[in-house]
Amino acid sequence: MHAISKPVSRLDGALRAPGDKSCSHRALMFAGLAEGTSLIEGLLEGDDVKDTAKAMAACGAQVERLSLRRWKVTGVGEAGLQNPTDVLDMGNSGTGARLMMGLVAGQKLKATFDGDVSLRARPMGRVLNPLAEMGAKNESNDGKLPLTLEGAPLTAIEYTPPHASAQVKSCVMLAGLGAEGTTIVNEPRKTRDHTERMLRAFGVTVDVEEKDGSSRISLKGGQKLTATNVDIPGDPSSATFLWAAGLLVKEGGVSVLNVMENDTRDGLVHAAKAMGADLVVEQTGESGGEVITTITSKPSALNAKSPDLAIVPAMIDEFPLFGVLAAFADGDTLVTGAEELRVKESDRITATVNMLKANGVEAEERPDGFLVKGCGRNGVPGGGVVEACHDHRIAMSAMVMGCAAKAPVKVDDISAVATSYPEFFAHMQSLGADIEQG
Repeated sequence: MHAISKPVSRLDGALRAPGDKSCSHRALMFAGLAEGTSLIEGLLEGDDVKDTAKAMAACGAQVERLSLRRWKVTGVGEAGLQNPTDVLDMGNSGTGARLMMGLVAGQKLKATFDGDVSLRARPMGRVLNPLAEMGAKNESNDGKLPLTLEGAPLTAIEYTPPHASAQVKSCVMLAGLGAEGTTIVNEPRKTRDHTERMLRAFGVTVDVEEKDGSSRISLKGGQKLTATNVDIPGDPSSATFLWAAGLLVKEGGVSVLNVMENDTRDGLVHAAKAMGADLVVEQTGESGGEVITTITSKPSALNAKSPDLAIVPAMIDEFPLFGVLAAFADGDTLVTGAEELRVKESDRITATVNMLKANGVEAEERPDGFLVKGCGRNGVPGGGVVEACHDHRIAMSAMVMGCAAKAPVKVDDISAVATSYPEFFAHMQSLGADIEQG
């Protein structure tokens, strides 16, 4: 199914952000491993998270949807997870696949993993290698799905991922729960810390030492999880599409409620403010150890500002949308230090540059990022067809671009949006966006 986003002069309204995808994955996994029954409120019901729910059920956890965004999970506790009888199909989710591999290895299970065309193209060696160091065995398609992973008595390791990745860190930590000794992960650049925070909520002791932007995370093996109720905060990554659209149109204002504020996830907020965005973040409470905010945006004239390397990990998922903001800015924007974009749902460096060029914006690829020559007061021409490349963030970023471009923007395939933000089109239209699906 394709979609066309047409220019509008005004976006108005207030919306509640959908549940955070990263926290939703982890809540299902940790509740499934714990002793007792956990109630999860606000779970994101996108396809990625549903695939994780199915995987945990296949491994012996009791997973039940009670009502909209409200789920109950009874964990396996002392009995432990069991070998699944069928392939664990993780769909489009790199987070789901890589974290589940950590659980499978730590629980000494044997499981076969698979996924869609996009996930099959993503490198899994980055988690298979440290798992092998710990004692797990695997048979893979040159480090890619489909693959079979077999856990064994694991030995704790000290590991420094070659690339900043919360997925790799979390996989090693979850395997470390079932390892002999203390597992240590060193991060030269701090990544999102939802695993550390949520494991503590489930009763696990996790030690974190931070210094000069780096982190050293320690976790002793053999610890047990205890069931707890989890209220999933709003997803800051999904919220960005709403407030970014509010920055680019000529009139109105957009408020997004229930947005999680976390210094490992708020890079785009800082980057947009540095460009001159009229963006107000107001703290409104706390949930599950996370600060909750309302983010309000108003139409803004943006000036090019290349993001500092220090905040790149905190906005790694938002770079396609940052590319759109840069296209509307006055001046040239250079992104560096973001080579991780090459191995997301698509090669997001190539896909972002192609999205911009298809709509009349000068952009160039770099090995670890891209250069955007902003259109500024001249405006983004639009009128192009964007190849989504099975990537939800490319599709949604293009839809935001279309709201403020001079001509409509078309996306060839919007099916991937359902993996992370199934309410995206309804939310955009409620603000006043003119989006047609067909």
